[in-house]
Amino acid sequence: MISSSSSIEPALEARSRAGHRLSSASAGRNKAVIASTLAGLLPRHARVLEVASGTGEHALACVEARPDLTWIPSEPNDDSRASVDAWAIEAGGRMQPCLGLDVTSADWPRSIDAVDAIFCANMIHIAPWEACEGLFAGASGLLATGRKLHLYGPFKEGDHTAQSNLDFDESLKRRDPRWGVRALDDVDVLAERHGFARESRIEMPANNLLVSWVNSS
Repeated sequence: MISSSSSIEPALEARSRAGHRLSSASAGRNKAVIASTLAGLLPRHARVLEVASGTGEHALACVEARPDLTWIPSEPNDDSRASVDAWAIEAGGRMQPCLGLDVTSADWPRSIDAVDAIFCANMIHIAPWEACEGLFAGASGLLATGRKLHLYGPFKEGDHTAQSNLDFDESLKRRDPRWGVRALDDVDVLAERHGFARESRIEMPANNLLVSWVNSS
């Protein structure tokens, strides 16, 4: 489903503004390492769907790192979607107009042609679990066998979970009990249910991970 309008703003930090362009301090810190790491994982000349593009800074960094990519950003929030399109002016046509996708809607993939990869950063912990379920359900129809879904963000990993992620989990649940840092094992189970198998787990700065699942169905 493409949402026509949304005032929901899930950002956990203040954003600065210059015209329509929003800037996130966390995106400023992590966009370069995300772009460089993801650049080594994406197929050549890939069409990449980004779910929950936020300000659009990650998208721009990714197409600057890999000029062969076609980037399809999406955001349910009006303000953020305008920001993505404003940043896209610098992308030389490699970023398409930002879509208003709602991954909790069962029919959200119907408006999108098949893509070569899906990327989502910092979404599943600030959304209900249904958003993660909808993401994998939709990805199973959009991605051909051998294509991958990449998630970036904090995860719980049992006794190996960083204390900062446990503290973050508690703060998220105080804000909204439906939110929380997700257990990587739970995401693996959900992925398997939709025909995906975990292929890689890359440690990133500040106790985040970039985890990739391949469509093995």
